[in-house]
Amino acid sequence: MNNEVKTILPIELNKRLESQEKVVIIDVREPEEWVSGHIPNAKHIPLGSIQNRLVEIDPNTETVVVCRSGNRSGQACEFLAEKGYKVVNMVGGMMQWPGEVERGS
Repeated sequence: MNNEVKTILPIELNKRLESQEKVVIIDVREPEEWVSGHIPNAKHIPLGSIQNRLVEIDPNTETVVVCRSGNRSGQACEFLAEKGYKVVNMVGGMMQWPGEVERGS
């Protein structure tokens, strides 16, 4: 089992987005958290649904996984990394997100 999940800080991810870099982001929070504010263009796949929605994630594209604080995204990253996905955990989560947020679904 490979527990070496890469991490990124919210400020680093925001800089990448501000420089127009195309970054794939999955938000694993619950629906009510997602609606209250998420990173624009992120994809919403609640942690409990990931196993059933693997087809929506490209295993060959680096994907940044986001939650409220970094715990659930860490769990999602470990699960996905074990299955061979290229994932990066945004440590600090949305609580430390300095960038734009979109509200609603």
